[in-house]
Amino acid sequence: MRTAKLIWVLAFLMGVASVSQAAKWKAKHVVLIGLDGWGAYSVEKADMPNVKRLMAEGSYTLKKRSVLPSSSAVNWASMYMGAGPELHGYTEWGSQTPELPSRVVNAHRIFPTVFSLLREAAPDAEIGNICEWAGIRYVVDTLALSYDKHITEKPQNPATARCAVEYIRKAHPTLVNIVFDEPDHVGHSVGHDTPEYYEKLHELDGYIGQIIQAVDEAGMTDETIFIVTADHGGIQKGHGGKTMEEMETAFIIAGKGIKKGYEFEESMMQFDCAATIAYIFGLEQPQVWIGRPMKQVFK
Repeated sequence: MRTAKLIWVLAFLMGVASVSQAAKWKAKHVVLIGLDGWGAYSVEKADMPNVKRLMAEGSYTLKKRSVLPSSSAVNWASMYMGAGPELHGYTEWGSQTPELPSRVVNAHRIFPTVFSLLREAAPDAEIGNICEWAGIRYVVDTLALSYDKHITEKPQNPATARCAVEYIRKAHPTLVNIVFDEPDHVGHSVGHDTPEYYEKLHELDGYIGQIIQAVDEAGMTDETIFIVTADHGGIQKGHGGKTMEEMETAFIIAGKGIKKGYEFEESMMQFDCAATIAYIFGLEQPQVWIGRPMKQVFK
């Protein structure tokens, strides 16, 4: 009897702790959508009704800056790790391991990510990653994930959207990271700021609409915050340099408790994305993080 009673008490306390943790959250779900190579310069000209609806119903800046170089792995790492390459150590386009020793590593032997912070704080949280470029998997801390899917099916973009829709409907994730490897390829093959580039953005907007609809169909809308952003932009057929076309990206946040139609003027860097997500979930930032949550977007 004593053993059974002890088990009941422990289960009750764990339940209370779980409820207490969730009570500190600003939303129960965060859907993070990344578009590789999406420069902020394109937003006003692009035919992206779903993205622009999120802007109208939420908050945004078109002046979030990438870290240098304005390339993929170093910026996705910074977005998830709350710090720049000087600290996390991923410094190049295709970094799979740190070229510089990470200043700090967690129990998984990787620089702390927002995914690992959430896992530590909420062990039962459903945390997912769906990506087209395998390089994403080296910087998210896959050991912290509940679900990790690298899309190899062709064409990738619609396959990614289908996977995301199915996962959201089935798993109701606490945090899901969905990364399309476009419009980067179009930028490299045809060029940035071209008709083909804007055609691809319109296509991607449709997939974002499908993800938004899936959240609604899953009954999650009232408790969800959407974030749509990018790792870098581009100029002509490349990126990695120091022009604003390459470095400035959009950061759009909408959903529960977010100010509507608010374009904020405060400066934002890539690593502030992780800090903002951590703030949503009431997570304590590691001392090594330098990201700042964009608190001004919350009501």
